[in-house]
Amino acid sequence: MAPSASKQKRLAEKAAKTSAKGGSTATGSSTPTASRSGINTPLTSISGAGSHEDLSEMARLQIATDRSAAGVLVSDPKGRDVKIDSYTLSFHGRLLFEGAEISLNYGQRYGLLGENGSGKSTFLQSLADSDIPLPEHIDIYLVRGEAEPSEVNAVDYIIKSAMEKVAKLEKRIEDLSAEADDPEAQMALEATYEELEELDPNTFEAKAGSILHGLGFAGEMMKKPTKDMSGGWRMRVALARALFVKPHLLLLGEQTSHLDLGAVVWLEAYLSTYNHILVFTSHSQDFMDTVCTNIMELSPKKKMLYYSGNYSTYVRTKKENEVNQMKAYNKQQEEIAHIKKFIASAGTYANLVKQAKSKQKIIDKMEAAGLVEKVELPRPLRFNFEDIRKLPPPIIAFNDVAFAYSGKKEDYLYRNLSFGIDMDSRIAILGNNGTGKSTLLNLITGDLQPSEGTVSKHSSLKLAKYSQHSADQLPYDKSPIEYFQSLFAQKFPDKDIMFWRAQLGRFGLSGTHQTSPIKQLSDGLRNRVVFSQLAMEHPHILLLDEPTNHLDMGSIDALAQAIKEFEGGVVIVSHDFRLISQVAEELWEVRDKTIRNLTKEDISIVEYKANLAKQSQSLDCFIYIYLQVVNTFSCAGMKQIEKAKLISKNTSKTKT
Repeated sequence: MAPSASKQKRLAEKAAKTSAKGGSTATGSSTPTASRSGINTPLTSISGAGSHEDLSEMARLQIATDRSAAGVLVSDPKGRDVKIDSYTLSFHGRLLFEGAEISLNYGQRYGLLGENGSGKSTFLQSLADSDIPLPEHIDIYLVRGEAEPSEVNAVDYIIKSAMEKVAKLEKRIEDLSAEADDPEAQMALEATYEELEELDPNTFEAKAGSILHGLGFAGEMMKKPTKDMSGGWRMRVALARALFVKPHLLLLGEQTSHLDLGAVVWLEAYLSTYNHILVFTSHSQDFMDTVCTNIMELSPKKKMLYYSGNYSTYVRTKKENEVNQMKAYNKQQEEIAHIKKFIASAGTYANLVKQAKSKQKIIDKMEAAGLVEKVELPRPLRFNFEDIRKLPPPIIAFNDVAFAYSGKKEDYLYRNLSFGIDMDSRIAILGNNGTGKSTLLNLITGDLQPSEGTVSKHSSLKLAKYSQHSADQLPYDKSPIEYFQSLFAQKFPDKDIMFWRAQLGRFGLSGTHQTSPIKQLSDGLRNRVVFSQLAMEHPHILLLDEPTNHLDMGSIDALAQAIKEFEGGVVIVSHDFRLISQVAEELWEVRDKTIRNLTKEDISIVEYKANLAKQSQSLDCFIYIYLQVVNTFSCAGMKQIEKAKLISKNTSKTKT
């Protein structure tokens, strides 16, 4: 339950005083609130080193104190669209937006782009916390944290939130019905009725179950209390709740990070029909191509640029715009140079001086109107894993391996695994969550030992592993340079600060990003710190478990190129179809306690995704038929809504 306004104010003032005593400089303050649907939006990505728990209320208030936003809401207070002019946002004293225009139209789905560290996540949190207050009827939901652990199961947890929204809509209908003389209020009333009909309380349980099933929940898992679920599964519950409630403004930050490929395909299809306002960040081009109707890009000049269409259309349109802009720039510069040459050659001749002054006025008018700017292309980002001495194959060999965490045969997660991995391997491991993909990586590293069989490794083998939680284990109070100096002090005692700057620079960390505390870096920049650390270990084999999480598109392309150029072996677990298509030479599917080599069956990643989409469509068809049957026997609810409409209209006529 969200604290009262007065309590929030007291806590914010206390957090500000604590910050001032600690010597930190706050750039402004704004008091975070629960989202308009009555649902909290906890932050989990900005936490203490090694902590996976949600931030406390006080910590969230402290983060909001470090964030400052200003802007003017210019959209219709009773309308569905959101428009903010002169939007400015800063965080930890760094300016992220300056005089930008935020324009979100109802029924559109926006993919939010920007470089790692540019402020995408801070922007979403600012919207969710209503730093710029939005009309009360616009409920906002930001999915950033896990569902709270409790005795309530997933289905009931979701339905409870939906019932709260139903109550809110019914209250709004009551209020708008009293404004019979206002045409705008009557339009808003019709829109509210549509939203209430869309929720349809009579089908809550079936809808909640279908969404949870799409996100990978089996029947038994749906019935478990959330306190008995892992953080990843509670994150899915939070996402399911957001999808079920269908807020006016849904904000998603990297929601595919905790999903397997099947759930990603389902979510992709589900969000492609979202008919309110959706703003999300994603590192997957496939996902953005399917879901987006528009792209909004945070530019290096701290403005928001808008493009119609999906990601592929954005890339094409942006390239065409840049070509046309450079043509216009060159033409204008040639014209200016020609005029200046004439002015310089005019000398003191009376007749030419008059013409020169006239020509100068042309340049002055051009400058007053604004000259065409030269396109400044960002420096291409490049990652680099150092080459290492080749080892003769096989450097890793599994021989009749079986494994169970309990050690019991009836609990085996794997049986009869026999395969080899060498320095030419480029393997992508596919499969549903819970089938044992991460377990397989831990068997390769030796963190887990087989229950049966053997895992043989070359005596000189060096492994480096990236996991989804690697960035959480960084020391948040240190800067990247300080971290590397302390971590590698014994291994490289003679290296100076310029060496560490160069090492971090190889993974796109430069300037203040190298010297700022890691806690102030974005998730994507923290992951780059981890990649830089892995490169320092000079591995023969890279094991990458969801390496694209929180990376921007440029970083993913740089990572893909680095993997291609790396002379060692690579084993990847990823839900990013684009990365897999770029680097994987073998596709292994973990299923039915064994590994199926899809490449030997001539199944490509494109065909694999298409098959997942067919399975998802079959499930959706079944659910649609089920809901139709449910609706047939639940007409009473619809009749109640129609009756409410009739009463509202009669009330309006009586007052008239």
